[in-house]
Amino acid sequence: MKLQQLRYLVEVERQNLNVSAAADALATSQPGVSKQIRLLEEELGVTIFERSGKRLVSITDPGRMVLNLAARILRDAQNLKRIGADFAAGDQGTLAIATTHTQARYTLPPVIQRFMQQHPTIRLELHQGSPTQVAQWLIDGKADLGIATEALDQCEDLLTLPCYQWSHLAIAPKGHPLTTQGPPTLAMLAAYPLITYDATFTGRSHIDQAFARQGLQPNVILTAIDADVIKTYVGLGLGLGIIAEMAFDPLRDEGLVALPVAHLFATNTTRLGFRRDVWLRGFEYDFITLLAPQLTRRVVAAALKGDGQDVGL
Repeated sequence: MKLQQLRYLVEVERQNLNVSAAADALATSQPGVSKQIRLLEEELGVTIFERSGKRLVSITDPGRMVLNLAARILRDAQNLKRIGADFAAGDQGTLAIATTHTQARYTLPPVIQRFMQQHPTIRLELHQGSPTQVAQWLIDGKADLGIATEALDQCEDLLTLPCYQWSHLAIAPKGHPLTTQGPPTLAMLAAYPLITYDATFTGRSHIDQAFARQGLQPNVILTAIDADVIKTYVGLGLGLGIIAEMAFDPLRDEGLVALPVAHLFATNTTRLGFRRDVWLRGFEYDFITLLAPQLTRRVVAAALKGDGQDVGL
């Protein structure tokens, strides 16, 4: 049995039993992958994949157990490398961070700046996507740390910890009628075209829930995955915008007016996530503390050993 055979198994499952796609992802040949899987099945004495001709069509019950254990062995092997690198290589390596546009654009720049000042020899990779993509990149091992407001706490394989809380903000072009009427109500917002986040981004669920509780149907005419796009179209006069409060800068966004709506929508919690079975390197602990000072190395290490409950904000 070889680790490479286990990698083939796990990648084939990840590619929905498409051996050719798995071979491409692993930069090897399709016949080579098929041969190694056959050899492993013969060694173990079990059929891992059901076949129809040359095609893999399903995973057998013993095959599911083999795959689960193979994935665990590969993660443990990766942790061994991380432990060795942490103690032998010192301040060397790569930190891959997966996050959404809002976090990457508005929250992370000062954190990354301070981190790079402390760890100038660490190479950073910043992957941007939807909260669901962030979670999947963590599960697949393509990212070390994930930061998002949605989705992360719904994955059993991930340990997630609260970083900070924030509220939404409504924005309008200067001269809009609502800019002179005090804090708006949900009914007032619903009377105008709205521009806000895509359904899975940046606390959008709290926006929808607030309107639904009052039986209101907001007229959402445009959605986007980042606040810069939303602000652009609000500036054109196409509607009111609802964005994360950290995305508004009175100096930079001089053509827009902020309308406080924290009283209308539930508070959002941005969370940090990583695999429950990961060995965190020293510089990863440092990044976490720079992002959320309450998440000290002691607190995070205790959460890894415990049941994963929130440590509080």
